[in-house]
Order: sequence, then C-alpha cells, then structure tokens
Amino acid sequence: RQIGELSGRMIAGADALSKLFALAAPLPAEEVSRVDGSGRVLAVPVAARLTQPPFDASAMDGYAVIAAEVRPGATFRVIGTAQAGTAFAGEVGPGEAVRIFTGSPVPKGATRIVLQEDVTREGDTVTIGDRVDTGPHIRPAGQDFAFGQELSAPRRLTPSDIALLAAMNIPRLPVTRRPEVAIIATGDELVQPGETPGPDQIIASNSYGIAARLAAAGAVPRLLPIARDTVESLRFTFDLARGADLVITIGGASVGDYDLVGDVARDLGMEQSFYKVAMRPGKPLMAGRMGPDHGGAMMIGLPGNPVSAMVCTEIFVVPVINKMLGLGARPAPRETVRLDSDLAANGPREHYMRAHAGPDSVRVFDRQDSALLTVLSQSNCMIVRPPNDPARAVGDPVEIIRI
Repeated sequence: RQIGELSGRMIAGADALSKLFALAAPLPAEEVSRVDGSGRVLAVPVAARLTQPPFDASAMDGYAVIAAEVRPGATFRVIGTAQAGTAFAGEVGPGEAVRIFTGSPVPKGATRIVLQEDVTREGDTVTIGDRVDTGPHIRPAGQDFAFGQELSAPRRLTPSDIALLAAMNIPRLPVTRRPEVAIIATGDELVQPGETPGPDQIIASNSYGIAARLAAAGAVPRLLPIARDTVESLRFTFDLARGADLVITIGGASVGDYDLVGDVARDLGMEQSFYKVAMRPGKPLMAGRMGPDHGGAMMIGLPGNPVSAMVCTEIFVVPVINKMLGLGARPAPRETVRLDSDLAANGPREHYMRAHAGPDSVRVFDRQDSALLTVLSQSNCMIVRPPNDPARAVGDPVEIIRI
C-alpha cells in the first residue's frame, strides 16, 4: 500500500494510542547497582533481607529506665552506657538507668527513655526534674520494615526508594532494560545545529527536543544522521537504526512527492498499523513494525512541524516508552482546571492547545501555530479540546496535560 491510499482515513487519538500499545511490549529485566538505580523502573518486587530496626532502639538521647518508675523527682543510679554500634550488655533493674544515645539498642529491662534535658546528673546519679514528657521514645524492632517485607513493582525508583532498598540490604536491583530509541530526522531542508543553513534550509531542532524528552522518560535515545529526501539516503539511515527497540522518524510522512518515509519503510518490511490521526497539531502520524531485517522494531513516524512532533511525543511516544518499561498501558495523565479567558468552539479534530497553568487557572496562548517553538517553550501544559467542543467561557473547567 502507498501512503496516498491511506490519506483519506483518520483515526481518533485514543484509537491511535491503543494501536501503539498493541505494538509495544515490556522489555526484559537487567540488574544494576544501587548507585545506578535512581529513575529506573523496578521490574519485580524485592524483599527485605533483614528487619529494620533489628532491635528496640532509642529514638532520643537520654537515659533508659523502667517506665513505671518515671515521675518528677525520681532518682536513678547510672550503671553504664549504650551508644550506636555498642549495646549495653547488662540488664536495667529497679532504680537503675543506662546513658543512651539515639539509635542505640535499648538495654534489657528498660521500657522508657527519659530525655537528657529532663534530668540533672551528679556523678552516677540522675534526677528527673519537675516536668517530664510521656515517652517512651523507643522504636520497636521492625517498626520500619520486617524481614521479607516487599517493595512493590513496577515502580520508577526515587532517591527515597534507593535509600530504602539499601536499608533492606538489597545488593543489586532488578530493573527493566531501558528502550533504545533511534531518532531519524528527514528532509533536504535540514542542517545540524551549529552548521550554517543555506537560504532554503533550517536547523534540525525536533530530534534534540524529542531525544531530551525520551531520555527524561527513561529511554536511551540515539540520534542518527539526517536522512535526505532520497530512497538511498533513507534506506542507509534505516540500516543505521538496526538494534533499536523503537525507530522514530521525523517528517517525510505526509503525502507530498518527497515524503518517502512510509514507502521506504514498507519496502524494508514495515507492517503499517495506522496513518493519520484526527488531532491538531500532529495529524500525519504513522506507526507500524519493522521487518525481520530490522529486528521487528516498533516504528513511529512523527510529523515534521516542530510543535506537532513534540506534542505527538508527549501524547503517544512517552506512554509507549512507559509500557516498554513495564509501567502499563496508560495515556498521559490529565487534570481539570479552570480557564482564565474565553475560548472559541473547537473544530472536528481533537486540539492540544499550548497553555500555562497557574495556581488557580490556565491561560491559553493566543498563537497556536505548529511551528512556534517559542510558545511551546513558555508552556507548562496543553489544554485538550475534544472534537466539536463548544465555546468555553472564563471559569469553565477544561482538561490539561502537564508538559
């Protein structure tokens, strides 16, 4: 099939995302060190190899005593010291106290820690003052977690998770392998940043923004050379994409005479899933699976307009990366906020409008041209307008996607 044969058919954004999820599968797990685990996706649950704390521990600096003996004016004889890493070997009896520090094992017989600021000490005798709190300032064994307790998966590991896994004495972390994404910008009009464009050329910016977004999502982007508008150049660049889990092309997927990406990809064995989505910006979106010579990699063809490419990356590619990482098949999360200005009625395609959300409302930018990266750079969200959405007034609720 040629692209032109499909040019009259568009599918809804939700249908396109479903088809993309059908093409994507979670990648296998690998083990990494705790140092390399932050931001990675835990592939399977892991169980604690010890109990934390492993003993009843003091929560404060003070004196370990028998709780029933604590009252204003009571005195105790200090019989020893317990500090972190060195427990007191004896037992606390009536009228006795052990000097103790935060994190130290509570001595046998003691059931309460009296704060050091609530007592006075002379030699080996401490006396409780006129006021004393309720205690007991003891962290029981296993208060944080017990041996065998699991950290659930899948989950994107935060620094706090890494600290917990270290405390659980997990030496290496089973995480989902990060998807490798080959990114191919196409077009005779493009030159790389840093080069001097000719009078009819522009800088290839899309690939760098997409690479940055996918790296933040947990992928490993691989920027390939710009593919020129010839069959030979496209075939050569597709060959450079071998080994990738996902191949992304930018531009060259419309219906013009020089838009060859779909034709070349199909000649290389790509089975096309869909082409064209009823949305703006971003209508010329294509997806499929490459042939066996390219490892059966998933392919997504993004539109060439800068904003269109970035919007489609947020709406379609990032959820695909999340599925590959084992995080499930979920669309970009939405939330409801209120407009701070009126909006005209929407047309027949779903519209993703660049906007800026504040603490109380969201402001839509006046200029929505799909070539304006300055507007996208000033945006922190997109308002999602359903097809044929009626006019909206100030204060009306709308759905947004954070970017």
